[in-house]
Amino acid sequence: MQVIKVGGDKLEESAFQERLARSIAGLPGPVILVHGGGQAVDEVQVLLGSKPERVQGLRRTGPIALQATLMVLCGQLQAQLVVALMRNGARAIGLSGFDAGMIKVRKLEQPATDLGLVGQVVEVDTKLLHTLLDAGLLPVVSPLSLGLDGQIYNVNADSVAGAIAEAMHATELAFVSNVSGVLRSGQLLPQLEVNQSETLIASNEIQAGMIPKVRAGSEALRGGVPKVRIVDLRGLASGGGTMLTAGGS
Repeated sequence: MQVIKVGGDKLEESAFQERLARSIAGLPGPVILVHGGGQAVDEVQVLLGSKPERVQGLRRTGPIALQATLMVLCGQLQAQLVVALMRNGARAIGLSGFDAGMIKVRKLEQPATDLGLVGQVVEVDTKLLHTLLDAGLLPVVSPLSLGLDGQIYNVNADSVAGAIAEAMHATELAFVSNVSGVLRSGQLLPQLEVNQSETLIASNEIQAGMIPKVRAGSEALRGGVPKVRIVDLRGLASGGGTMLTAGGS
């Protein structure tokens, strides 16, 4: 069973959605798809009168940003992904982390700054996912989740994908976007040891949205997921991208 997280600036484009759906529908075995929606959320947030802000790839989420995230990730974008998958032969169903209490979170505490209504995964209840997979359905999961305090939180989709992959004992976790993998001096790294990743983050060689991917992938490896890749659509089918490895850690 594979967990695939998809995001990136192209995600809201219908052509990218169709290519993604064809790629996923052609994969062997069951798949869980977790999606972000950064660019689309940015656009709605601006329309609602709020300027998007990010700290190390994580969206600062006040009430307006949360409203924009709900509108996009539980609305139009998720519907588009489900329909694209259905058109390509996959029996897809959309849901969010708060459905049936599937993902429980607490507020993410950052020492340097308050990110607002941003959550950190505490627990994944796998019963619903197993039920859907057993029924031959392909879950399409938005990362919005319910806090232990009853508040809806915005949770980074990379972190949610990693937590689901661990809890479901996935054979592979893939982070898919329009970026071919982790780049260093403009060159793709075919492999990245997890004990090197924080050094590259500290030196700004890994930046922005790549930071949560690398961190979530490293955590998934430590949690027992045997194969973690950061890849684009072309590399998803061909086995390309950057493979995260435990190395000597």
